Amino acid sequence: MKRPFTVVLIVPTGIGATIGGYAGDALPVARAIAQVADCLITHPNVLNGAQLYWNLPNALYVEGYGLDQFAAGHWGLRPVHQNRVGLVLDRGIEPELRLRHIQAADATRATLGLDLTEYVVTDAPLNVSLQTAASGATWGTIQNPDSLLRSAEALIQKAGATAIAVVARFPDDVDSAALQNYRHGQGVDPIAGAEAVISHLVVRTFQIPCAHAPALLPLPLDPHVAPRSAAEELGYTFLPCVLVGLSRAPQFVTRSHPAFTPQQGDLWANQVDAVVVPATACGGSAVMSLSQSSTAERSSTRIIAVRDNQTTMQVSPDALGIAATQVESYLEALGVLVAQRVGISAAALKPSMRSLTCLQQSASTKGTVQFEHKALD
Repeated sequence: MKRPFTVVLIVPTGIGATIGGYAGDALPVARAIAQVADCLITHPNVLNGAQLYWNLPNALYVEGYGLDQFAAGHWGLRPVHQNRVGLVLDRGIEPELRLRHIQAADATRATLGLDLTEYVVTDAPLNVSLQTAASGATWGTIQNPDSLLRSAEALIQKAGATAIAVVARFPDDVDSAALQNYRHGQGVDPIAGAEAVISHLVVRTFQIPCAHAPALLPLPLDPHVAPRSAAEELGYTFLPCVLVGLSRAPQFVTRSHPAFTPQQGDLWANQVDAVVVPATACGGSAVMSLSQSSTAERSSTRIIAVRDNQTTMQVSPDALGIAATQVESYLEALGVLVAQRVGISAAALKPSMRSLTCLQQSASTKGTVQFEHKALD
């Protein structure tokens, strides 16, 4: 019996990916790969589309820090039927905007049947600030991270939350060139890097699923908004897709935990068959971990690098010495995955094929091999 064919899809956050650098625009790629794979592992940047989302029953929604820990073999993924999601709201959100997010959360309970706990308002404003690196990648800081952690801890310990959604007030910079470029389908998402900082902090501290939705005032109407950015123009909140993703996000497990008991369905890094990643963004922790040579504890994982998904980074598999299958597009990547799944060599699908060559043996392997027979006990 064949084991499940497992694929990891990565589009790093905040580096201006031409596919996946906008509002859920990598979702079509995820939907296509989910039809090839038995299990698709990906992260919120791929699946979040503001108020838009798509149910992929065989997809695991794994926050970036947790994905890095999984790829390194430190954490396993345990699929769940349903999480109880706790909601943290930044005290810096204005009362009317806060109410909009509470109503959005209630709507997911009534319309989608999600299980949410009571919400918590942080005891101090988080005061998020945004930064841009020289490369063009975005990142950010939180002035009061302890307030965020206290709120998450209260939801976990007092309300029984098994996943955490965070809504933080982000700076409004309506007139910035970066925002205008993003809305017009160019440049880098100005808030994506800071969002990653928030979710990383919660996952690293509590080892449970977390994702973030920014609180922003609605932008002025712009008739030139690009289709890839348009999902963020739909309303007052980006929260629905986050709550949907977290509702069935896998839990993290560690073999070293005293209470750890293996369960059927637990997923570990040595079960990953392929990773699909932009060809210029191969320097992330997860790709580096999964690209390592086979060992007794890790099966060989194919790295598929997609050239036409350009990013602000310039970290190719060749520059890192990573053995990768480089393809032009996600359409070609899908073909590689299909061939891998059914056990067909990609060389057999090309018009020409070179003949087999003879492997030259070293001198140390030549000569007579002697065997000693021993009776079995």
